[in-house]
Amino acid sequence: MSKLLISILLSILLASCQNPPSNNFDDYINTVTGPISIDSLGLTLIHEHMLVDFIGADSINSDRWNRDSVVRKVLPYLLEVKKHGVKTILDCTPSFLAKDPLLLKELSEKSGIQILTNTGYYGAVGGKYLPEHAYSESAEELSLRWTDEFENGIEGTGIKPGFIKISVNEADTLSEIDQKLVKAAGLTHQKTGLTIASHTGTWKTAVQEVRILQEMGIDPSAFVWVHAQAEQDFDNYQKAAEMGVWISLDGIGWAIDPYVDRLLFAKENRFLNRVLISHDAGWYDPAKPSGGDFQPFTNIFEKLIPILNEKGFSQADWNQLLIDNPKRAF
Repeated sequence: MSKLLISILLSILLASCQNPPSNNFDDYINTVTGPISIDSLGLTLIHEHMLVDFIGADSINSDRWNRDSVVRKVLPYLLEVKKHGVKTILDCTPSFLAKDPLLLKELSEKSGIQILTNTGYYGAVGGKYLPEHAYSESAEELSLRWTDEFENGIEGTGIKPGFIKISVNEADTLSEIDQKLVKAAGLTHQKTGLTIASHTGTWKTAVQEVRILQEMGIDPSAFVWVHAQAEQDFDNYQKAAEMGVWISLDGIGWAIDPYVDRLLFAKENRFLNRVLISHDAGWYDPAKPSGGDFQPFTNIFEKLIPILNEKGFSQADWNQLLIDNPKRAF
C-alpha cells in the first residue's frame, strides 16, 4: 500500500473519530424498558406520576418506600387506563422527588404500558428539591450530569431518560438558579435531542425561559410549557403557539371545567396542533398511610371527552391531542 493511500486512510479515520455521525434523535425515544420507535408511542398521556415524595432533597431516600407496595397500589390504575387505549405514559416525577426508574420498569412490564422517565432538576418551591451541587455547579456541569444519564443510564440502572424535566419559580424575573436550570436544560437538549418540559405556570414566566433558549439557538418547539392552565389571558396561548411552544394543559385529573374553555379556544383559533393534555394524576405518597389516595388517570376519557364532543370536538381532534401532538413534541 502506498504512503499516499495510507495517509488518506489515516486522515479519514481521524476525521471520523473527531466528528462521529450524529444520532437521528427523531427516530426513537427511550422508555424505561429500552428505546422504541417514535411511531410506536400511540395514545400518550404526557404528564402523570406513579410515585412522589415531597420530603425534600436533603432527606429523600429510596428506603422511604417499598417497591412491592407501590406496585400493588399503582398497577390497577395503569390497567384501568389501558382499557381506554393508552399505550404510553410520561412519568414526570423528577430527581430528588422519588424518581425510581426500576419501579417504573416493573410497572411497565406488568401493565404493558410504555413508560418514560426523565432527567433534570426541579427548582420550584424555593429550591426544596434541589441538591446542594445545583447551586455550586455551572449550567455546563449540570448538563454533563443530565447528558450522562442519557448516554449511560440513571444511577447505574442502565435506564435512560426520554425527556428533560425541570421547574422554575413563578416570577417577573427568573432567579439566577432558575436561569441556570433552563440553560442546563438547553445544553442537554443540544447534546441529546431531548425535549424540555418545564413546570412553570403563567406565560410571563414561561416566555422568559423561551427567550433564554432562543438566545442559545434553540427553537421554541423544543420547549413544553407545563401547567399552562394557570394562564388566565388566553391571548397568551395564541402567542405561545405562534412561537412554536408546546402548551401543556395537564391538571385534568383534578378538575374539568378550566380545560373545556381553554381547549375550545384552541380549537376555535386553530392551534390545537400546539396543545398537549394530561392529568398530572396519581400518585403514591410514602409519607401517607398506604401511599394515600391515588387519583386515577381517567378524567380525560370519562369526563372531558364527552363534554367536548357535545361542543363539536371530533375523533380527529382527540387523535391530534393524544396521539399526533405527543409524537411530534417528544
